[in-house]
Parts: sequence; C-alpha cells; structure tokens
Amino acid sequence: MSPLPPELIDVRPDEGFDEERLALYLRGKLEGADAPLRVRQFGGGHANLTYRLRFGEGPDAPEYVLRRPPLGPVAKSAHDMHREWRALSRLWRRFDKAPRAYLYCDDASIIGADFLVMERRHGIVVRNAVPPEFGGGDDPVANRKLSETLVDTLAEFHAVVPADVDLQDLGKPEGFLERQVKGWAGRYERAKTEDVAIAREVIRWLVDERPASPSPTLVHNDWKLDNMALAVDDPGRCVAVYDWDMCSVGDPLCDLGTLLGLWSNASEGLAGSNPMPTQSEGFATRREATLRYAQRSGADVAAIPYYVVFGTFKMGVVLQQIYYRYQRGQTRDERFAQLGELAKGLYELAATRRP
Repeated sequence: MSPLPPELIDVRPDEGFDEERLALYLRGKLEGADAPLRVRQFGGGHANLTYRLRFGEGPDAPEYVLRRPPLGPVAKSAHDMHREWRALSRLWRRFDKAPRAYLYCDDASIIGADFLVMERRHGIVVRNAVPPEFGGGDDPVANRKLSETLVDTLAEFHAVVPADVDLQDLGKPEGFLERQVKGWAGRYERAKTEDVAIAREVIRWLVDERPASPSPTLVHNDWKLDNMALAVDDPGRCVAVYDWDMCSVGDPLCDLGTLLGLWSNASEGLAGSNPMPTQSEGFATRREATLRYAQRSGADVAAIPYYVVFGTFKMGVVLQQIYYRYQRGQTRDERFAQLGELAKGLYELAATRRP
C-alpha cells in the first residue's frame, strides 16, 4: 500500500491568493484574526479549493477553514459558496456533524472568487484506503463500522426538519428528481470532450424510467466517504460532514444513490477516480447498506436501483467537468489528466447497473 498523502500541503502555485489582503479583510470579523495569518491547503478533493487559516502560533492558535470554487469558469449551481454558507450557518443547530459557517464574502477582489469561512473540525478523512489508525483495511470490525457510519449519518441528516433550521426554502421539492436528471444531462453536454454513445443511452434511460419521489427532506447531493471526517479513535463516530455547496430540499434517495454509485462490492471493479474502500473485508455490501438505510430512516427503497444508476452517471459527469477544465488549461493539476477515461468508465458502469 502506498503511503497516504498528507492532509495539509503548501498552497499550490496556481491556487494561491494574496494572503495579506485576506488577513486585512478578516481582521475584526473572526475571533483571533488580529494575529498573523498562515495559510496552508488541504490536498485532497478534486473540485472546490479548501485552505486552513491559522492565526498566530502555539497549540491554542485559532484555526478556520476557507472554501472557494475551483479555478476557471464553473457551473455555479455545483460550486455555490453562498448556498454552502447558508446551509452551514444554520444546520449546526440540529445536525452537529455540520461545521458552523461564520462568514461569506462575495467580493472577488479579496482572493479572486467568492468564499466562506467555517469552523475547523479535526478528524480522519478516509479516501481510497482505510488508514492505519483504523486497521489499514485488515480489521473487519472497523471496516463494518465505517460502512454503517456512512449510512447511519445519512439517515440522521435526512431526519432534520428543514423548517427547524430555517432551510425550508433552500430548494424546490416539486420536480426535484426531474430537474436533477435534466441538469446533469446538460452538464454532460457542456463538459464533454468527445461524444460517448453509452452516456447518451444512460441519459435516455434515466429520463424514461424516472420513478415517483418519496417525501422531500434536506439533501446533501454529494454524500460519500471522503466528504466525512471520523473520530481519530473510532471509525464508528462521525465528527464532520463537508462539501455542502449543492445542499437542497428534495428527493433523499438521490443522496443514497450517490453514495451507492461509488460503492463497489468485493466481486466488482472499482468505481471512480477515488473509490471508497468498500471491498475491504467486513464492509457492508450495497444491498446491506440499502437495507440499513431503510431500517434507520423508515424509507421505501424499492426504487433504489434507479438512483444507483443516476448516482453512478452523475459522478462520471463530475469527473468529466474537472477533466474539461484541465483540457482547457484552467487548472494544471496533473491528477486530472486521466479523469476523462475514468468518466467514461462510470458511464459504462451506470449502463450495466440498470435493472
């Protein structure tokens, strides 16, 4: 197993900004922001750019997290910092896994884009491999806890009443799934670098086979393992959920479908560029995860195969959008060079998952 990448890195040259200008702007707006500012970058993730802000030195120096959209022209609905700020400035009242957002700035002259600043949570983010702290993939009990926490935290989030956190008007539940399918099909068309016949076939199927949606809930819209931080001493305890820029009110099975779209059973090939370690011994299967969600939430999951196809296709489009920006020179991150092929693999996987 290759060593896990560090959580924090020096700011990538093309993803930096005027730190002095930012420090001046934040002074008086955040507790402790009068001390000297040091910025480092969170190295994981493929889309929105995330930075640690540390004011002063020593173990008690206050830290915050800054998030901004990726470089280059982007679909604002997919990288909406104001939406994320709105969700995180309220959700913490009823859902303690949501970090609290303190500030939103729409003045692009400060760092080159709009951004939000939120609280810093400490935990372990699991990406494509189970880290040594949780047994390195060789502890089936820890692996089972990981899989159950993913599902249980989603059910807990879906149980939050939108009106209780003043988010009842964050989205339009009526026609949500129809708009989602149409929207992601449109994103595919705008980001494609070649025409992929199987992608068009999957889009037609998604349009023709769309089921009726269950009662609406809050929806995260990008629920997966590496958008979650776990307690350093317990893979069964979630301490934070990240990436709320697409949060809405709509069809909760879209969240479950997104999660299961990247969930590969032990006998299958891996899905995506940063697959979850779902093939580790003890990790729940997709069916077990689906049944656990139904048990925890009380939801009818009979139509979940449709949502798994949609979730798989959607994640392919996410990779294609990043690859499109890379091809146009809007980002020079070499991690993105293979994403076009990986996107095609996800379209093909979506096709094979149709019931």
